[in-house]
Amino acid sequence: MYDFQQVIPRKNTNSMKWDKLIEGYKRDDLLPMWVADMDFLVSHHITEAISKKLKNPVFGYTFCSDDYYNAVVNWMKKRHNWDIKREWIIFTPGVVPALSYAIRAYSEIGDNVVIQTSVYHLFKQTIINNQRNVITNPLKYENGTYIMDFEDLEKKIDSKTKLLILCSPHNPVGRVWTVEELLKLSEICLKNNIKIISDEIHFDLIYKDYKHTVLSTISNEIKENSIICTAPSKTFNLAGMQVSNIIIPNKEMRDKYNWQLEIDHIGKPNSFGEAALIAAYNDSEQWLDSLIAYIEQTKDYFIDYIEKHIPQLKVVNPEGTYLLWVDCSELGMNSQELKDFFINECKLALNHGQMFGEEGDSFQRFNIACSRTLVQEALDRMNQAIKNKKMGE
Repeated sequence: MYDFQQVIPRKNTNSMKWDKLIEGYKRDDLLPMWVADMDFLVSHHITEAISKKLKNPVFGYTFCSDDYYNAVVNWMKKRHNWDIKREWIIFTPGVVPALSYAIRAYSEIGDNVVIQTSVYHLFKQTIINNQRNVITNPLKYENGTYIMDFEDLEKKIDSKTKLLILCSPHNPVGRVWTVEELLKLSEICLKNNIKIISDEIHFDLIYKDYKHTVLSTISNEIKENSIICTAPSKTFNLAGMQVSNIIIPNKEMRDKYNWQLEIDHIGKPNSFGEAALIAAYNDSEQWLDSLIAYIEQTKDYFIDYIEKHIPQLKVVNPEGTYLLWVDCSELGMNSQELKDFFINECKLALNHGQMFGEEGDSFQRFNIACSRTLVQEALDRMNQAIKNKKMGE
């Protein structure tokens, strides 16, 4: 029913992924697999909802309607068995700005904020931009997967540690954290009066053998200590709509957060973003299920190809997201050599692992949310480049 195999032309559409190659990589002949959006057509329900909005061509100020809030509440219950109340929902124009508001609401300049590296690079930058200190609690890479290092976390906590930003599911390593892992992490934070900002933007994109647990559903005590960041942007390819929903059950925490938005007069959606979210959550679940199946098949294809043809690379098999974290250490290159190799020899625009923390120095992040035709081309380019490198040695 849904043609995810179709290659959608995105050049010259103001696409960050396709039209910023010169700026980011100094050449424009690369296959882009970096920016975390998808190259798929969105659900037709979404385009129809936006088209309906266009029939009334007055685009004045708007607000989140009852239909908007009901769509969010119903989606969380249906997809995640998470009962939320309308008043818990706070609209923001994206999860990254939402992180800034949370940092300002629950900490002071000079306080410490923990992140679990290798992790989405804007966590670190947002903490620095808000004049807080970054405390890294690196994940442990063991037997081809990642686990949390609770002992390291407890050693690094002090009286200035006020927040921990959790990435769940984790970008870039693809872990879907278990209830046991989330409980242990939360217990440490509760014991030390540390609030958890849980970025769950990828929480709808989970592979069939895994189950995502929303942090605040584990216990009432954890719920009262958590800020859950959600959005339809990754799920339904709506990043350009600037729509996210921050769920804060604790009223005192919610009031502090709302005050930060009030300072900047933030909190109103654009007309198209509101319509897109409603159509996504109310009518596009079948599209999403088909999408996840397609991406999982692509993930399996990618891993199988690597194992058969490029065994020097090791893919960390993800449990969720449409991102692949690939260990390139056996290529025997330093960080800059590795970066140059993928750009100039493989002709791929990837996210170099170092941007996610120094622990990712020998890794590359691939975005496979595109036609499998493009994924195959990327794999063939890597395979040929590595063969050429061997011949030249």
